[in-house]
Amino acid sequence: MGAPQLIAVVGPTGTGKSELSLNLAEALRFGGADAEIVNADAMQLYRGMDIGTAKLPVTERRGVPHHLLDVLDVDEEATVARYQPLARDAITDILDRGKFPILVGGSGLYVSSVLYDFQFPGSDAGIRARLEDELAALGPGTLYQRLAALDAGVAARIGPHNGRRIVRALEVAELTGSPVAGMLPEEPVYWRTTSIVGLTAPRPELTARLDQRVHGMWDAGLLDEVHALLGVGLDRGVTASRAIGYAQAVKQLTGTASQAEAIEETQALTRRYARRQVSWFKRYADIAWLEYDAPDLVSRAVASVLGNLG
Repeated sequence: MGAPQLIAVVGPTGTGKSELSLNLAEALRFGGADAEIVNADAMQLYRGMDIGTAKLPVTERRGVPHHLLDVLDVDEEATVARYQPLARDAITDILDRGKFPILVGGSGLYVSSVLYDFQFPGSDAGIRARLEDELAALGPGTLYQRLAALDAGVAARIGPHNGRRIVRALEVAELTGSPVAGMLPEEPVYWRTTSIVGLTAPRPELTARLDQRVHGMWDAGLLDEVHALLGVGLDRGVTASRAIGYAQAVKQLTGTASQAEAIEETQALTRRYARRQVSWFKRYADIAWLEYDAPDLVSRAVASVLGNLG
């Protein structure tokens, strides 16, 4: 495949991707090749969403430049079609300055949109508004049946409950004649030559880590963070308001859930999200899987990346 122009660190939430990316950046710097990090976590795009997204504070970034953190207000919609050009522009700029870009995150579609040669179809506000009105009036089931009649494979990949993606697929179908134009290809081609490191953990260990992490979010002041974000429009945000942990904290603040219920729901959703992440990244063919707690994790990751560089 050739020497990579892009390094990616991926895996489920709670496996230490941010820590490893910093260690890789420092190792490359020690070897005379500076690196910069590009965020691929959809919720870390938002200003003020720090505790619930485990966003690294500036003081913990070890002087490594980070891109695409805190670039959206919570009442703005985050979409992969919007994210992809921003990430690719950042990566191209890093390369143009003679440095290595490290793409880091667990939002599978966001990562894939950058790694693979994929162009997003355009959009039409009128079509989108009409379909969203239908979604609100009829629910996702009716629109899902319409999508399945157009392309059963695309419908199966989206599922019957994801109203936003069903609407987008139907919009793309009206614009291009096929909903598949809005999906990642089954056999993707890399946008740039890429070296991918994936972090993995045994499910029981990961479950325990994630459950503890959720408790830690509440202990660290998630409710105060969410209260402040409500003051700047979190409840109006199409994307941010549904973020795991944040939606549950809102329920607690508005009295529709107890703290125990909010934490329990957040834990369950986080575990489910981690399982989806594992399934997503397992589809990557060229990936070096490493145990998150391996004593030689950093050296093995460095060897994988530097081996490809050589």
